[in-house]
Amino acid sequence: MAWDSIKHSAHGVFKRATESVTGPLKKSQFEEKKVLTPDEFVAAGDYLVRACPTWAWQGGDPRKRRSYFPPEKQFLVTRNVPCLRRAADMEAGALQSEYTLGGEEDGWVATHRDPALAGADDAEEAIPSLDDQPNQGEGGEAAGDGDDDCPDISELELGQADDEAALPSTAGQSQPGYLRAEEPEDNIVRTRTYDLYITYDQYYQVPRLWLVGFDESRQPLHPNKVLEDVSEDHARKTITLDPHPNLSMSAASIHPCRHAEVMSRLVDNLIEAGKEFAAEHYLVLFLKFIASVVPTIQ
Repeated sequence: MAWDSIKHSAHGVFKRATESVTGPLKKSQFEEKKVLTPDEFVAAGDYLVRACPTWAWQGGDPRKRRSYFPPEKQFLVTRNVPCLRRAADMEAGALQSEYTLGGEEDGWVATHRDPALAGADDAEEAIPSLDDQPNQGEGGEAAGDGDDDCPDISELELGQADDEAALPSTAGQSQPGYLRAEEPEDNIVRTRTYDLYITYDQYYQVPRLWLVGFDESRQPLHPNKVLEDVSEDHARKTITLDPHPNLSMSAASIHPCRHAEVMSRLVDNLIEAGKEFAAEHYLVLFLKFIASVVPTIQ
């Protein structure tokens, strides 16, 4: 475990040094590699904010701002997203199913939440159909190939991506499995919640998700506790604790080293199904992928 920590720290130093030398991606190669330039990330963020107003742009710490982004559009955030159950409870109750993307050897594992909980999707913000959107997508050049420090998420399998995806809602829904106040007559629903952040990773040229959790009393959740809400297959493989690039804090994050690979497969599935996909839709599909790693967050 100590050796893994040393490798991760060394990779972080190498990654920052590489970013300072190479600078941000400028030429779009979205069609070839399914990565994003900073401009495409902003366009995808604008689309997500329009489609789901619970997401919003933030500027963060002025000292940490990236010059290639507008000052007020450094990262995206949605707050108070309910997390009703622990991943172990879902798995023990056989509340998940697995879908396959790719072959058996190199596929990716996607866990999907309890169908009973999915019934509340109608009350959540739904992503508009991608069929109705113009194909304007272009993208960037992949970096960081062959990373020895990259967490192993080669076990992940994803099914054919839907052209509609339910995103997290800040409003709690009346569903089974809620943690309630001690008094039976108390109608207040108490549950873990998360603030979710999406930043741009310059090294990998893809979005990166950060999770900041709070317990039922709205006290900060220790990063190790976040693992309780992550699919067991990925809890020790894809989640790392790193400094947030725009805020003065450390947070649990889903390592982005293979995001482009997964997104490429998902986009291919959409295209094979006759759908159109533009770079501005990237974050919609990205959140669909993230839901397979953190199936407990609504």
